[in-house]
Amino acid sequence: MDTARLRRLLGAWYCEHGRHALPWRQTRDPYAVLVSEVMLQQTRVERVLPYYDAWLQRWPTADALGAADPSAVIRAWSGLGYNRRAVSLRAAAAMIAAAAPGMTGNPAALQRLPGVGPYTASAVACFAHGARVAVVDTNIARVLARCLAGQAHPSTLPTGQVSLLAESVLPARDARTHNLALMDLGATVCRARDPGCESCPLRSLCTWHASGRPEPPRAAPRTPRFETTSRFARGRIVEALRSAEDGLSLESVVALLPPAHAARAATHLEALARDQLAECRDGLWSLPRARPQGSTSMASPKL
Repeated sequence: MDTARLRRLLGAWYCEHGRHALPWRQTRDPYAVLVSEVMLQQTRVERVLPYYDAWLQRWPTADALGAADPSAVIRAWSGLGYNRRAVSLRAAAAMIAAAAPGMTGNPAALQRLPGVGPYTASAVACFAHGARVAVVDTNIARVLARCLAGQAHPSTLPTGQVSLLAESVLPARDARTHNLALMDLGATVCRARDPGCESCPLRSLCTWHASGRPEPPRAAPRTPRFETTSRFARGRIVEALRSAEDGLSLESVVALLPPAHAARAATHLEALARDQLAECRDGLWSLPRARPQGSTSMASPKL
């Protein structure tokens, strides 16, 4: 593979077609980048846009978010899904605020923050600090699997191979632009369904396209219906707690759940409490409130 040509073609395409106007592309503030990356986890860009601006207006710094009331943070997250992300983001912000300057440029240190995995750590280090690290989200993984490995889906590749492919094409300078270009190409052209090969700048280099775009055999779907999952029930409870200023009794929680989940209402509430998404006081369940200064149920790792 002519990696120099790949980078050249990709860079020229990105200059003209990249999503440069996205607000999180306009900042190098590590906290703002972290907020965007956590919000974008399994959530479409269009859905995140209004939340991102409103969030940063309300909590413009890591210090502000780290000191925020947990119930206010969970309420502000309504509509983004995966409520545990809001709790983790607040905890991570508090740790960033207390850490030594420059910590957010270190992917290894970032991975010790709540809710921050390898991708998010690399993204913050690269997009905020310009660190020369490969950033591999689902879009980038798909581009690399197709172009370099001739596979329609990265899931068919051995564990770790996509990361090796990403590192093999990483430029010596300006990894930020390179990673963003790969991401945008996967999101807008090299799509999972209906890939736009006719407008892809890497078509002449793509081994998947050259081999006739083969598709792997489709496995039978095993994903249960969302309404049958614990995540559905927990999400419904949290949404009710958001609007229940005085709290909800166990009986009230049972009443708002479908029969299949109602029998496990106490179990769902206990799980939410463990994840710091709910608490029980005087027999009533509510969103967690701020704890007295100096007390916390989450250990702060060394950063």
